[in-house]
Amino acid sequence: MGKLVLYGLEPSPPVRACKLTLDALGLQYEYKLVNLLAGEHKTKEFSVKNPQHTVPVLEDDGKFIWESHAICAYLVRRYAKNDALYPKDYFKRALVDQRLHFESGVLFQGCIRNIAIALFYKNETEVPRSKIDAIYEAYDFLEAFIGNQPYLCGTGITIADYSIVSSVSSLVGLAAIDAKRYPKLNGWLDRMAALPNYQSLNGNGAQMLIDMFSSKITKIV
Repeated sequence: MGKLVLYGLEPSPPVRACKLTLDALGLQYEYKLVNLLAGEHKTKEFSVKNPQHTVPVLEDDGKFIWESHAICAYLVRRYAKNDALYPKDYFKRALVDQRLHFESGVLFQGCIRNIAIALFYKNETEVPRSKIDAIYEAYDFLEAFIGNQPYLCGTGITIADYSIVSSVSSLVGLAAIDAKRYPKLNGWLDRMAALPNYQSLNGNGAQMLIDMFSSKITKIV
């Protein structure tokens, strides 16, 4: 196995999804911080690694992969002892892929990034109510996805759970999860939070992002 290096920063949900996957696979890696607010992702050195200027980036023996879903799927294919985290069965894998696309397009892009860009890069301080409503709409879908199963794709954890928990745990500061309205989602979040090393791998970083949002937002309008 080549040397693994993960580039990122703790508040980033996609970075935390990769850390959860790396930990689940028992992989050793070097972690290098990239300060986005300081523009370190726009340097010439980082552009060679990722011309899209995003984190996370995974370096594996001198080769670079970016985008968290691609990284997590690669890690399982390359290093897992079995396919439990990303099943080879066509239907089971399609279910995981659907959840991953939902996380990418709806939870991260549609909810988190849609709010974060305005706050951190456009210096806005008010968040439209419609953006908060979009989070609750996403929760409605997740409640349906989980149904009567303990995890998002059935009885076992997959990389979809790691990906989605990284975003949901970051959104609860903006849109609290009511256990009565979302009993399935609330129970799933509790199960994920009980995982070994969850707090250091995801919980602390999620709180950092929540605090960053809180420090910028003055009003929901």
